[in-house]
Amino acid sequence: MEGILALIVVALLGSFCIRWAAGRMRLPVPARASVIVVFVLVVLALWGQSLE
Repeated sequence: MEGILALIVVALLGSFCIRWAAGRMRLPVPARASVIVVFVLVVLALWGQSLE
């Protein structure tokens, strides 16, 4: 349960950073897609670490 909460927090922070950086560079700001992409990347990274 604790890992899932940490995963959600990391995904939200990552998507916020992506949206902030896109806004600063005057690019179109992604909305829901950035949250999904970051969430999947974090899940894959944590899964890869558990394989070691």
